[in-house]
Amino acid sequence: MIIAAGGGRRIGGPEALLHQGEKPLVNRMIDTMTEAGCERLVVVLGAAADQVRETADLTGATVVVNRAWGTGVGSSIRAGLAAIDDELVEAVVVVPVDMPGLTSAAVRRVAALPYPDVLVCATYDGLRGYPMLFGRRHWAGIATLASADVGARPYLLAHKDQIVDIACDRVADGSRVDTPELMALYGLTVPPQRVGV
Repeated sequence: MIIAAGGGRRIGGPEALLHQGEKPLVNRMIDTMTEAGCERLVVVLGAAADQVRETADLTGATVVVNRAWGTGVGSSIRAGLAAIDDELVEAVVVVPVDMPGLTSAAVRRVAALPYPDVLVCATYDGLRGYPMLFGRRHWAGIATLASADVGARPYLLAHKDQIVDIACDRVADGSRVDTPELMALYGLTVPPQRVGV
């Protein structure tokens, strides 16, 4: 699941409209997830969803539009989980679109044990981050507790003893692009004609 719904107030436009060179960042994330072996992709859009559909190639992905994107990432996680109707799917990897330093190696590490009762978080310098792996048995609880801009954190805190932490420092950069400085560092731009929500 790729969360690409935020409005990106601090960076001048929705994260899903970010480009790295000529390629939309959402497509780079799709490539990363596919290369990691994710068989099915759910992309959760929100801010500027129509513009994202015009600029990104979402062929093959299940696209969900979260109309309540302004309430925070929690509603996007709920929308994404609700879109997974295949009962054979036992776990879902969740990543935000604004992590240009994420690699397929990190996704593979976190997704190595895709069982229904798992909770896995990548760590960077000992701090938890994305990608995260949520086993199906946790989905209802995550959806119930996911809120505002803290997403699954309340559920994870309530189940901290069950979380498996996987160090990804050496294979990926866990930074989220939330400042103009980080945008510049990664060579990201928001096409001027598409800025807005």
